[in-house]
Amino acid sequence: MKTRILGAIIVIAVFVPFLIIGKLPFAILMTVLSVCSVYELLKVREQQKKFPKLLKVIAYLVTVAFCLYNVGSIDFQYNFDYRVMTFLIFIFLSPMVFINNSKRYNFDDALFLIGSVLFLGLSFNLIIVTRNYDITYILYLLLISTITDTFALVTGSLIGKNKLCPKISPKKTIEGLVGGVFFGTFAASAFYITVINSNISLVLLVVITALLCLIGQLGDLVFSSIKRYYEIKDFSDLIPGHGGILDRFDSLIFVTLAFIILVGIL
Repeated sequence: MKTRILGAIIVIAVFVPFLIIGKLPFAILMTVLSVCSVYELLKVREQQKKFPKLLKVIAYLVTVAFCLYNVGSIDFQYNFDYRVMTFLIFIFLSPMVFINNSKRYNFDDALFLIGSVLFLGLSFNLIIVTRNYDITYILYLLLISTITDTFALVTGSLIGKNKLCPKISPKKTIEGLVGGVFFGTFAASAFYITVINSNISLVLLVVITALLCLIGQLGDLVFSSIKRYYEIKDFSDLIPGHGGILDRFDSLIFVTLAFIILVGIL
């Protein structure tokens, strides 16, 4: 428990100042975290087979480019450049021909690299865009992911009896999910209507916030599924008592992706 508390203090001490400052410092922090996230995902996959070192370096560099793409934008209308996707396809599929050894590098490896870079680079870029738009929006999303996760754990520990997805996450319960979504929706909705927009329809706000809470839990389960597949407990031990970046940002990543879809309604 002491280690977990210490880890939480370290995360808050590092993250909050950058969050308050915003702009380029926050973008740089998110870029570092995105690279660490890709590293964690590739390291897990490399339990089965190592990637060529040059392609891993390229994956990190492309992740940085993705994360810093249009870094000063405050527009939620994300204008995707198709040249970026074309570049990804060429740079990760072409080596199959030059390496010419399916045991060293094959189509599955290429798709894993493309998917990892696209998924995590885009996700952290959207976190940056959300912070650029207004710090209150990123605080809203952080409340959703943090409060929902915390009270899902607390409620599940106190009254949880019915397993939610025992094969993916044995400790998660339906009662925990309900408790987490309830408190997450209440706290985040109260913050939104108090700080961001007091004129919004309360029913609409509660529905969207509850949906985002559910999606955050879905994100947690998706990453838990990845860990179960590769038979690991955590993605890394970077944060004492908390695991790796992906262990801490799993819910926020999915909440942010869903928020970008729903933001036009709020």
